[in-house]
Amino acid sequence: MSTAGKAASEPAPSTAGGSTGEPDVWDRRVAGALAFLRRRLTGEYETDEFGFDPEFASSVLAPALRPIYEKWFRVEISGLEHVSDTGGALVVANHSGTIPVDATMLQLGLLDHHPAQRNLRLLGADLVFQMPFVGELARKSGSTLACQPDAERLLSGGELVGVFPEGFKGVGKPFSERYKLQRFGRGGFVSAALATKAPIIPCAIVGAEEIYPKIGDAKVIARMFGLPYFPLTPTFPWLGPLGVVPLPSKWYIEFGEPIETSDLASGADDPMQVFNLTDQVRETIQQMLFQLLMRRRSVFG
Repeated sequence: MSTAGKAASEPAPSTAGGSTGEPDVWDRRVAGALAFLRRRLTGEYETDEFGFDPEFASSVLAPALRPIYEKWFRVEISGLEHVSDTGGALVVANHSGTIPVDATMLQLGLLDHHPAQRNLRLLGADLVFQMPFVGELARKSGSTLACQPDAERLLSGGELVGVFPEGFKGVGKPFSERYKLQRFGRGGFVSAALATKAPIIPCAIVGAEEIYPKIGDAKVIARMFGLPYFPLTPTFPWLGPLGVVPLPSKWYIEFGEPIETSDLASGADDPMQVFNLTDQVRETIQQMLFQLLMRRRSVFG
């Protein structure tokens, strides 16, 4: 028998963990999990001045959200070439869905699919950080208060910052007004971008409007709990806990071409320039939404 034939007939040497190597994979996962827990218990991990915990965000929050992103909403993301690998930039997106799931999906999309795995530092409403547990998770994920000083510090530090200028008006609007952008506040996000000369990246999200179609608002209950609204949907509260499960709509996230602000920085305190640029960003996102909706074949397909 030739040497080649003999080699082919002999069984391949088994790995230390077994013929498939699967035990080795689980050994590494268990070792990694134990090392993570040790760092948590001993405090050997870092957070920045805003409370952002990169390791917790990538090792705990992202894996928990990934099945929802990939299997439930089947998110398709495009236009990532418009988001630079480094440097400060402001991502401005439409807001919807009754519960702001779109914010977490946008964060995960950039972390998983951008070539530089960029962390999106979201600017959130005061209510988010006043809620027990939720506020702490928001901080650890990289979010901070939606105020101009925080936005400017993050942008100046080269961070990718995300903002939803519609606020609760957008996320809590009735289903009959889906994909119609609400008013963009007072343009504080534009002033922050102008002051730091950071580009503004418009972003359109389609699919979030259908996860919890809001058909009513229990205003008395909302006032009791200090909430901006208490949604009534076709499934909540009628189906109890099952009504909290979002509908499996098909999602699309698209980033548009950046709007440069370097040449406009001198007008950061000019109300008219801020208003005009805010209106330009809003109109750009609205047109992007219309185009995505025209390409979409089915809400759930």
